[in-house]
Order: sequence, then structure tokens, then C-alpha cells
Amino acid sequence: MGDQDLSTELAGQGYQLTGRHSAVKLCYWTRQSLVEGRDCYKGRFYGIESHRCVQMSPAIDSCNLHCRFCWRSQGWENDEMMTEYDDPEALLDRSIDAQLRMLSGFKGDPAVTLERWEAAQSPRHIAISLTGEPTLYPKMNRFLELCHARGITTFLVTNGTNPDGLRALDPLPTQLYISVTAPNEEVFRRLTLPTDPHAWSRLRESLEILRHLRTRRVVRHTLVRGWNLGWVEQYAELDGLARPDFIEPKGYVYMGRSRQRLGRDHVPEHSEISGFAHQLAGRTGYEVLDESRESKVLLLGHQDVERYLPGRAPLRVGG
Repeated sequence: MGDQDLSTELAGQGYQLTGRHSAVKLCYWTRQSLVEGRDCYKGRFYGIESHRCVQMSPAIDSCNLHCRFCWRSQGWENDEMMTEYDDPEALLDRSIDAQLRMLSGFKGDPAVTLERWEAAQSPRHIAISLTGEPTLYPKMNRFLELCHARGITTFLVTNGTNPDGLRALDPLPTQLYISVTAPNEEVFRRLTLPTDPHAWSRLRESLEILRHLRTRRVVRHTLVRGWNLGWVEQYAELDGLARPDFIEPKGYVYMGRSRQRLGRDHVPEHSEISGFAHQLAGRTGYEVLDESRESKVLLLGHQDVERYLPGRAPLRVGG
């Protein structure tokens, strides 16, 4: 797909392009937070204000996985990024500007309070997770530094197949997610369709790196019925490599382009995710701290997890 075709495709899906390889998209939960006063599960678990959160990616056309459950378009990604990179200062400014443009129409909505809309004009969280593999962006360190200097917390989500990218992070994001979406190499290969034959071993390497990083660390298991739901002992072994602060077992959601690859019968019930989470807790020694039935996700962790995170983003467990 050419650059113009890609731009047209992304614009049609609601993306605001902010550079050569970067984009912002207004999150469903940002709208819900403004109109209904409802935050996403990250608000419940970690204290994030959804109406003040920017969802963006510095790597819209770079990913080495083609996950069947991904809601994004696929087929145009590159394994590596281009050689001309978006400037991090401009990228941050353009990302916030794009967010504010998308929020402008909510001011006149009678369901949106002026106080909440005005608060949304000063973003306090950036989720670096929209599409692509963000650790491939070589200026990530400077981008994180700029966010933190402005008092903006950062949630970085990686597929874990770029361990060198994790080693290079300095500063670290406020919260670092690794998506572990398979219990073993065979399921990983069938479900994520990696272009790199060493992707599974690189993921395991990243989990070992995650263990030593001094920031809030999360392993997420996106679970698809009939594909990767089960294998509790093997997931527990992978979680043991990482020893994260939190584990999030989360059910696959039938949305976006994933509907072209999977069916409704692949969507698990919350009870299935809850059963998996409680079994995993028993295998890992973690506790079930909280859950969001609406998002089909549970939070596993330890009650004393905040002990070495002073000055980080607010953490709130439970309602």
C-alpha cells in the first residue's frame, strides 16, 4: 500500500496523522468519560482520567506481528521504520493539538460538563499503544523525557519482540506493558503470525528484562476462546520470567478489523476470564485485586506493590 493509500485508509478510520509515521486517535473511553463520566478499566485500576488521555503511536506502519485479534488494519506494515524520523518535540505538540481538535466538538454537547471538557484540554496521560510497535521509534527516550517534563504520565505497550528497544529505554515510561498473547511458541506462531522467526525467543528475553526495570510493569494476556485461552501453567511460567507488578488477563473484544479474521464465538465470557485469572493467581502467588466485568479484565498483583513507586502516576485499586 502506498503512502497516499495508507493515509486515506487511516483517516477513514478516524486517525489524525501527526508525522511521517505517527498518529493519534480519539479513544472510545475518552468519549465515554466526557459524555457519560465513565472511565476505562485503567482508571479503575491505575487512576487514569480517560478524558485527559491521548492515545497515539509513533510507529503506525511498523510491526512484525499480524495478530488475528488486532482491531487495526493490517497488510501494510514494515518490520523496520523508515530512516527519517519524526522529531519528538514536534510529535508531542502535534499529538496534543490533534487531540484537542478532536475534542473541540464536545464543548457544545449538553451531556458534557464544562468543567470536564476544560480539564480535557490539559492532557495528563499518553497511551503509546495505538498501532504498530512503538519501541521501534528510535527517539522514544526523548519523547518520554518531554512528556514527563510536562507532567504527563506515559503508558507504553509493546509486543515484547524488541528486547534491545526495552534495554535502551531511558527514562522508563510511567507504566510499561508487555503483551503476552500465547502460552507457547506454537500458539504464538499461529495466532500472531510473526514475520521474525526468532520473535518468540525475543519475547522471552524481553520478559527477563522486564523483571529488572524500576517502573510500574504489567503483563497483559489477551485471551481468545479457541486460540489461546487455557494453558495456565505455561502462562504462569512466562509470568514468572517477568515477575511484573501486575498481570491483566483480558478477554478478546470482537471489534474493528479483527472481525474479518475471527468470529463472535471466539469472544470469551467474563466468567471464563475470571476462571482463568483465579487459576493463574493460584499458580503465580498473585492475588486477584480487582476486575472490570464490562471490559472482561481482572487485575492480579500484590497488595504492597506501591512500596517502591513514589512519585509515579496515581494508583487506585478498586472503586
